[in-house]
Amino acid sequence: MVAALNETLLQESRVPAVVADVQALIDAEVSDKSGASGLTLKTGYGAVKKVSPSIVPDAVTALLPAFVSKLEPYWQEFSTSGGASFAEFITARGDAVSDSLLEVTDERIEGSNKSGVKTVYSKLRGSAKKHVSAALPRLGELIQKHAG
Repeated sequence: MVAALNETLLQESRVPAVVADVQALIDAEVSDKSGASGLTLKTGYGAVKKVSPSIVPDAVTALLPAFVSKLEPYWQEFSTSGGASFAEFITARGDAVSDSLLEVTDERIEGSNKSGVKTVYSKLRGSAKKHVSAALPRLGELIQKHAG
């Protein structure tokens, strides 16, 4: 049986590299966006980062265990499927994986007392699934790099 994601991605010695790679993934995904919605996303992301320069890595660190938990069933299914690419596996299940990941952020924002962050999130939430789905190939590669 393959190791659970929490046994690999959440190892104390590995967490800093995972967090750095997730932040780089987020930065790359935001940078790749274009058009009016891309401008809105870039503006919102920049505003959130101005609140605190450490807000993204702090949020990734805080949310990582919940994200790992949501991804675990997909990782286990992938591991028994004989597939070679976790990126392809989760991309093929884009709607379900995106919904699972967004449950984490929705719950976190709901419990937040930071009105500025809530406001920005509420403005971006409508297009969030599209953006999360677009990031799945990079996310799958990142997970396979650290857990595979």
